[in-house]
Amino acid sequence: MRLKNIAIRYGISTLGLVIIALGVGISIKSNLGIAPPSCPPTILNLRWTGISVGTFTWIEHLVFIAIQALVLRRDFKLRYLMQIPAAFVFGYMCDGAIWLFNAIEAPATNYAMQMVLCLLGVILAAIGIQIEVVGRGWILAGDQIVAVFADVLRKPFGTMKVIFDVVMVVFTAAFSWFAFGLLTGNGTTVIIREGTLILAIFTGMIMRLTDRYINKFFGPLVPRHE
Repeated sequence: MRLKNIAIRYGISTLGLVIIALGVGISIKSNLGIAPPSCPPTILNLRWTGISVGTFTWIEHLVFIAIQALVLRRDFKLRYLMQIPAAFVFGYMCDGAIWLFNAIEAPATNYAMQMVLCLLGVILAAIGIQIEVVGRGWILAGDQIVAVFADVLRKPFGTMKVIFDVVMVVFTAAFSWFAFGLLTGNGTTVIIREGTLILAIFTGMIMRLTDRYINKFFGPLVPRHE
């Protein structure tokens, strides 16, 4: 029964990761800006094209895990190590989603279509995050590092999330300027633009709208006791 419960939880969480990854892929195709946590892996991929966005994503997550370990030290719990396989799973799911959307020959250039793709990215990200959380399986390092700093600094999670997002965008803009002489990307693929702000703000708003439906559908499927 324990193995069955674990399989159910991780199955639901994995579905959430798949949907989040699809959101990442479609937001990149929007060419209107992407979510702050995905900005650094994408700009690094534009500079070193031989290394995929997914690979840079799991490297980024491993850095987040190392920072957590340095900050928490003895309080770093063994279960936090589950962020490591989650990093690899999510990273390669992002690569899969990007490959899937490469059926579109080039990033969108029509503004109306760009906005549609951006909003689809918001919806997918919101739903995916909720399903991941409901499943109580995988822990994504991008979420956990925010929780760790919120706890250590005794700040609200929302406040630390805003700070985290700002740091991700500032790093990306600085690297973009250094590598390409632009703040927004390489001139072809746009990473930071109004879509970045839309994803940062409206993902949470969409989550508030869909929360009860996600919990109503997936909540009864998740074992509460093992």
